[in-house]
Amino acid sequence: MVLDVKPEQVTLVPDADDAITSNAGWDTKKHLDFLTEIIAEFKNAGIRTSIFLDPQPELVEYAAKTGADRIELYTEAYAKNYTLNKESAIKPYYDTAIVAGDFGLGINAGHDLSLDNLKYFADNIPNLLEVSIGHALISEALYMGLENTVQAYLKRLAKW
Repeated sequence: MVLDVKPEQVTLVPDADDAITSNAGWDTKKHLDFLTEIIAEFKNAGIRTSIFLDPQPELVEYAAKTGADRIELYTEAYAKNYTLNKESAIKPYYDTAIVAGDFGLGINAGHDLSLDNLKYFADNIPNLLEVSIGHALISEALYMGLENTVQAYLKRLAKW
């Protein structure tokens, strides 16, 4: 389907058949050969590739070996721990982003990012290129209206 549609970017997410939504990133070491094969196919078609990844710096090297252009950091743990201690919540993401930069990988992020936690994340993650925000944006739009909500998100990302 990706090769038929040819989007600008595809993010590979390891969802199980019974998963409603993503709940973990790839084990890039274990699935290196599979990811390398799929990514080569997409890149040959001119499609930028991203691998959904838990914030584990040791997996970044294997993500780079696949030929991916970017990683997308799975941010659920950050979102859950943000109100408890935002500094410790962001540390594994920062550490992973630094290693990704060393390997020349761009950074995307997504899952449970919201108006409450997005600015701190964006301000503290180097080389952050894109964020995926769906559920929170739509939920907040029920109260604020879609246009106001989008503007609020853009304001939090103003440094970009």
